[in-house]
Amino acid sequence: MGKIKITLVKELYVLRFQWNLILGLLFALIVAIFAVVNVDSVRVNYVFGYSEIPLILIILGSALLGGLIVGMFGILRQYRQQRQIKKLEKEIEQLKSVKVEEKPVEKKSNDSSEKANEDESENQNQ
Repeated sequence: MGKIKITLVKELYVLRFQWNLILGLLFALIVAIFAVVNVDSVRVNYVFGYSEIPLILIILGSALLGGLIVGMFGILRQYRQQRQIKKLEKEIEQLKSVKVEEKPVEKKSNDSSEKANEDESENQNQ
C-alpha cells in the first residue's frame, strides 16, 4: 500500500510539473506574439531623462524581469522549505533517540486480587 501511495504522489508531481511547463510555454508564446505585433518606438520617461525604445524591448524586458523576480521568490521559498525539513528531521531523530533511551515501565497487575474482587461481587449479587 505504501509503494502505491508514493507512486501516486510522484505521478501527481510529474503531472503538475507538466501542466506548469505547458502553461508557461503558452504564456511565453502569447507574450512573444504580443511583443512582435507592437514594434513601434515609444518614448520612455526616466526620472532623469527620456529615450525612444522599441515597445517590443519593453514588453520582453518586463516579461523577463517578472520571470526573474518570480523565480527568485520560488528559490527563496524552496530554500526555506529545505531548512524546515532538515530541522524537522533532526527533531524526529532526537525524539527517536529519546524514545529508545527510555525503557517503558511495565505495569504489574495483581490478577489474583482482581479475581477475588470479582468473586466477592458475584457472591453479593446472589
